[in-house]
Amino acid sequence: ASIHGRVGSLLEVGTGFHGELSGRENVYLAGAILGMRKAEIDRLFDEIVAFAGVEQFLDTPVKRYSSGMYIRLAFALAAHVDAEISLADEVLAVGDVEFQAKCMNRMTGLVESGSTLLFVSHDQAAIERLCARSIYLSQGIVRLDGPTKEVLAVYHQDLKLRERHPRGS
Repeated sequence: ASIHGRVGSLLEVGTGFHGELSGRENVYLAGAILGMRKAEIDRLFDEIVAFAGVEQFLDTPVKRYSSGMYIRLAFALAAHVDAEISLADEVLAVGDVEFQAKCMNRMTGLVESGSTLLFVSHDQAAIERLCARSIYLSQGIVRLDGPTKEVLAVYHQDLKLRERHPRGS
């Protein structure tokens, strides 16, 4: 792959977080690992914390956070990395419904602002909302690469065929 620009990853949210450090300290540590400068984190800090909704626990070590709080803060940080290319893998499967909607809106905003989003998912509604173009992989091989509606139609055809003709029967 040829990459031109900054890449932001929403794949392993929480990478770089240290359990003994507070949420505040982890925003700075993980932000630096994600390639953000201190001035950039300072500028976005309040927005990141508000997005995560963990304000009152910001100075608590993240080892005391629930898994949901941890993911909320980690996603909020990753979602605020100013990247030309963002990688996301089923990140919307975590958190409550309200937070999932907030995440989806954030990713939609990234796409609408001209960022490239590489989104790996089995969530058809999310794929349709976020992706104009899709790639259908079957057993590690590109089955189809094209407009999302066409790719999903072929995917559903294949599912129906497999239901009618399961392997080994």
